[in-house]
Amino acid sequence: MQHLGITGGIGSGKTTVCKIFETLGIPVYYADERAKYLMSHDPVLIAGIIELFGAESFLEPHLLNRAHIAQVAFNDKEKLNQLNALVHPAVAQDGLNWQAAQHNAPYTLKEAALLFESGSYRTLDKIIVVAAPIELRIQRVMTRDGAKREEVEARISKQMPEAEKVSLADFVVNNDGVHALIPQVMAIHAKI
Repeated sequence: MQHLGITGGIGSGKTTVCKIFETLGIPVYYADERAKYLMSHDPVLIAGIIELFGAESFLEPHLLNRAHIAQVAFNDKEKLNQLNALVHPAVAQDGLNWQAAQHNAPYTLKEAALLFESGSYRTLDKIIVVAAPIELRIQRVMTRDGAKREEVEARISKQMPEAEKVSLADFVVNNDGVHALIPQVMAIHAKI
């Protein structure tokens, strides 16, 4: 069985593309969602987060104070690196355990915003990048998160440039609002 990764910048539409694959019976591991779960439930991660960000990292047991952690991490590159060094290995192992449990599918997908940055792409057979014009991505995130343009631009500036991700991809899905997604997904599915 092949294990594929799917990534793209914030607002590119990774989740939408993954949902299309799911309708084809392809299991999808949502790394970012699992990371949030593990950060709130894995005792080793919880202890590490409290050590890095203080007791205010949790609003109550198993309820991460995302606003506090984001505010500190995105303004202190060293703290962000330390957080990633805690979380990425735990998610990588969780993902491998999940992959091993998938027996009835032709292939699996691992969805992660930081697939290249975390190094987890190395454990995958092929990579799909979902690409979209920067302005469209900004508008999507502003609408989805109720965020201000400056906040979205700051988040985008901290991510690997889309062109670099596209250059490393085996497949690219163009989610520009003009090209239909389903035929692009079906073409990738047929090739796999």
